Amino acid sequence: MPLPLVYHDDYSPPFPAGHRFPMEKFRLLRDHLVASGLTRDAELLRPEPCPREILELAHCPAYVARFLNGELDAAELRRLGLPWSEALARRTVRAVGGSLLAAELALEHGLACHLAGGTHHAHYDHASGFCIFNDLAIVARYLLEAGKVDRVLIFDCDVHQGDGTARLLEDVPEAVTVSLHCEKNFPARKARSDWDIPLPVGMGDADYLKVVDDTLSYLLPLYQPDLVLYDAGVDVHRDDALGLLQLSDAGIADRDATVLRHCLTREIPVAGLIGGGYDKDRQALARRHGLLHHAAARVRAEFA
Repeated sequence: MPLPLVYHDDYSPPFPAGHRFPMEKFRLLRDHLVASGLTRDAELLRPEPCPREILELAHCPAYVARFLNGELDAAELRRLGLPWSEALARRTVRAVGGSLLAAELALEHGLACHLAGGTHHAHYDHASGFCIFNDLAIVARYLLEAGKVDRVLIFDCDVHQGDGTARLLEDVPEAVTVSLHCEKNFPARKARSDWDIPLPVGMGDADYLKVVDDTLSYLLPLYQPDLVLYDAGVDVHRDDALGLLQLSDAGIADRDATVLRHCLTREIPVAGLIGGGYDKDRQALARRHGLLHHAAARVRAEFA
């Protein structure tokens, strides 16, 4: 079977031109992976929308309803940073379903990747930082409550701390939250993950990769999770508009391969989600996100 890759055409709905959030990057990522020969569009696995009862495992039912019905007030929309539309609501619920499908495919096949996901700033009853529903927390809670895993580890390498994930899972000891993030970046008020690893402004490839390697070498044997959810944010890149680290394309590719190898060497299933990435050059950004999927194909071949 080809590397399981999850995508839906709903992921890039019409969006205001020039908006800070690169909504078209999901479609461009699909186009890049097809053009580069990694996959064919017909091979991409299309998810169903996430059922509301599963969204409500991590989120306030009233908040879920208000968002889906377009009833967020102006202050809430400013905190979100996105203009509401029916297409955005449809895309949001579909993308959570995509992360859930990627996790289930990882449990079945050992490795799977989503072409979206990693919305780690969403909180119990409000949106934040372009994040509406927290797919990482939702998937972790669902798999645990369904008895499909006994322990899940979230390894978040987005440049921003996964504050929403930390707060949503702080009372779930079976869900281990790990956040490697730039110490002087959004959010200003950090939450408390199980493991927070703040990184200094300007950190480059070699130092960053050592932190990743050391962290996984310690935590994976310690917790022995049944699944790793890997948030492979590329806003650690030196050209990212919202990041303050200095990783290169090669550094990100090495990071992704390192994470996946650590998991597969220990026979721990891993689902890769793309996380954040912000660049006015949307084509370059799509290629940057695609480093995860190309690394996954290479590493999967090593373990075939």
